Amino acid sequence: MSPRSQLLRITYGRGDGAPTGDSWDKLHDDIFSSEYLLTRPLLEAISSDEPTVLLIDEIDKVDFEFEALLLEVLSDFQVSVPELGTVTAVRRPYVVLTSNNTRELSEALKRRCLYLHMDYPDVERERDIVLARVPGVSRELADQLVRIVRSLRQLDLRKPPAISETLDWAQALLELGHASIDAETAKATLSVVLKHRSDLAKALAHLEAS
Repeated sequence: MSPRSQLLRITYGRGDGAPTGDSWDKLHDDIFSSEYLLTRPLLEAISSDEPTVLLIDEIDKVDFEFEALLLEVLSDFQVSVPELGTVTAVRRPYVVLTSNNTRELSEALKRRCLYLHMDYPDVERERDIVLARVPGVSRELADQLVRIVRSLRQLDLRKPPAISETLDWAQALLELGHASIDAETAKATLSVVLKHRSDLAKALAHLEAS
């Protein structure tokens, strides 16, 4: 619901005095009508009569209350709204959930999903992604940094670098004018890829030994 719109409606409905009796009952029914409902993406997807894809990105980052709400959506394709009742899907949306596995999802949620593990792309594919997303980076630099990042992912790190970190590193190297990665360049810029001190220490030791 939109509290601001409801407050304006209450203020407008009061006139010279506070609403009482039948007038309050009417106003109550009015401010809890669908006109004051903020639909948000979940309810919009449920209410749409067009083919809809509902993407819930990084579900492992949401709180448990939202995860509980999602159970109703994925089980019955409906949303229960206090004061309004239950909104049932006109046409079931195609729902995609993504997770980085930063926390374990509930068994109830996982039972309602088909699981697909997507690993990191191979060297050639990740290099092509870098070349496409970071215009101006050379093929040689892209190939070198992708191979370094892939070697870092084999280490026991708190947060292995994702493709987004590969892209960030490529952009940083390009902005700093580096055509290749040597030991000094790696030491100065590796914090773009790794965000924990312990991971940086492991990575630098690994690169020095390579």
